[in-house]
Amino acid sequence: MSAGEARKRVTAVKNNLEKLRLKRGLAASQLAAEVGVGRQTIYAIEAGSYVPNTTVSLRLAKALDVTVEDIFQIAAKEEVSPRMMEAIFLGDLGLTLPRNPLHLCNVNGQVIAVAPDSGNWGLVSTDAILLAPILDTKRNVNAAIEIHRESWNNPGRILISGCDPSAPILAGALEQQGCEMVIFYQSSARSLNLLGDKLVHIAGTHLLDEATSKTDLLPITKMFPRNSIAIFSYAIWEEGIVVARGNPKKISGIRDLVRKDIMIVNRESGSGCRQLLDKQLSKLRIARNKVRGYEEVALGHLPAVRKVYAGEVDCCIGIEVGARSLGLDFIALNRKPYHLVIRRTDLELPPVRTLLETLGRASFRREMEACTGYDMRTAGERLV
Repeated sequence: MSAGEARKRVTAVKNNLEKLRLKRGLAASQLAAEVGVGRQTIYAIEAGSYVPNTTVSLRLAKALDVTVEDIFQIAAKEEVSPRMMEAIFLGDLGLTLPRNPLHLCNVNGQVIAVAPDSGNWGLVSTDAILLAPILDTKRNVNAAIEIHRESWNNPGRILISGCDPSAPILAGALEQQGCEMVIFYQSSARSLNLLGDKLVHIAGTHLLDEATSKTDLLPITKMFPRNSIAIFSYAIWEEGIVVARGNPKKISGIRDLVRKDIMIVNRESGSGCRQLLDKQLSKLRIARNKVRGYEEVALGHLPAVRKVYAGEVDCCIGIEVGARSLGLDFIALNRKPYHLVIRRTDLELPPVRTLLETLGRASFRREMEACTGYDMRTAGERLV
């Protein structure tokens, strides 16, 4: 439901892609391979439901030996277009100020709004701003927003929730293929809950210790209706203790966290790292109140390691790539798989198909391994 309307000039993009492709006797799969996108992306462009970015447009023109203008034409028309809308905001409205910039995504026919990652040092391009919370509504929406970029409703955009700090690398790989990925950084448990509520397309999780059989996956599959989700392998990473460079406090393991000269920062409830710490403390029969800083929480891998880097705390439970990103030392405790969980009804969405195809590419796996240290050998393998 619109909270207001404004008259504006909008542009409609028409294309001759199918006509030009057939004229050259190319199957959609052939053109897709030449351009470096998925076959479904070609069909989406031809249907007019997806307008590709500049890179993909230029690749299409080159593959068909025509100009970009031969493929796409712009027709402007005057019409009434909503500028203010209602959306489901996934963050904490109580901690979000009016005029806060937002990323938008259409998920299951709902307008979902998330705030951009506050860890960035620079401003990023966004789609809308927050106007005000909506209270006492019987509908699912909870925020009034003002849109300033109409391209947010592109079918080539998907929303992923998870805690993987390397997600922007995956987003960059998808962007080169004409797809967009909005990232909402949340704990593994919260991400799975959002997927269950149909508020995100993909949930990332590292709550499982291993996934060598379907039995190992039961903690996730039991959260959803039978046969409603697919689970894909993404990476295997190292989890452990992140300490200052040179490890000045000589921390060697979990037992050292009870020392009076050690202060930690914990991760939020529902996160994989919080789960790891609790399991280790229980195994060693160490009471949580014996660990200084156990109740202090950092929301996310990088916010936690930044506190170690700044000297605010002595250590945190994190992943190796977090320590590596700031040149900190790392004490490995555990290897853990990171999975992507997707509703089966979304598997045929062009950007989801492109994402899964990207995970299977050797070039992407090599880049990710080089940048993060992850083990990407099983990336893209479907487990359920």
